[in-house]
Amino acid sequence: MTGSAGLLTVILLGGLSVEPPESRLTLKPGYQATRFLPVREATQAAAADLKSVYAISNTTIVRVDRLTGAELARATAPDLRHLNSAVLHEGRVYCAHSNYPLQPEESDIRQYDPETNTLTLFHRFEQPPGSLTWCLPRDGVWWCCFARYGRENDQTVLIRYEADWKETGRWTFPKEVVEDWDGMSASGAVFDGATLLVSHHHFQVLYRLAIPDQPGTLRFIEALASPFPGQGIAVDPVGGGLVGIDRPTHRVLFAQPIASDANPESR
Repeated sequence: MTGSAGLLTVILLGGLSVEPPESRLTLKPGYQATRFLPVREATQAAAADLKSVYAISNTTIVRVDRLTGAELARATAPDLRHLNSAVLHEGRVYCAHSNYPLQPEESDIRQYDPETNTLTLFHRFEQPPGSLTWCLPRDGVWWCCFARYGRENDQTVLIRYEADWKETGRWTFPKEVVEDWDGMSASGAVFDGATLLVSHHHFQVLYRLAIPDQPGTLRFIEALASPFPGQGIAVDPVGGGLVGIDRPTHRVLFAQPIASDANPESR
């Protein structure tokens, strides 16, 4: 969609109510949607830079103008099966990828270069402990979440890797969070200060979790209301909010924090 028609795709959401989340936890004020862009490929995740939005489907990354929604580029690869979350890092988009639900499990990270419009393999995990759903680079290390589902979803694990991909720690998820997953797992995450905001597979909730210094179990801090019905989320560099998707309507959502007293552990 291009030109003036594209301008009509940017819809402001101020004043509209959001369907209540289905989480069984008590939700504190979190984030509210401010506008959206319809993008057919917005089924797995979204990420953004200053000028563009990246909508992720199972097998395709589509770059659109963040103001008009006009498509700028798209990329895929013949061996893609299940792209998950996306994160911008040093000008490139990194996507978690797995062969879910096939066995044996395979997981890797794919790298998209907007300048060359190429989507290539960045790193492949040997014998992963689950399906990679999100990966976050921070201070020279990678934090990677490997999901398990159904009765095994309590085995979902967050692993810290050094730059050479040597594992230096792993953490499971708190019981109250796992029990709220509805048989699913952690679909996306961002760092918010010293804590993680972790998204559900399909509930409108974000879990704030602390990472203890020693490997073990992540610590649950609070559950926040979210406009995103699960899936991959990312930090929006414009305004400091979040970007994610509404999978049922194929929309990229932009969200800002609801004014409240900030949790001191997020700083």
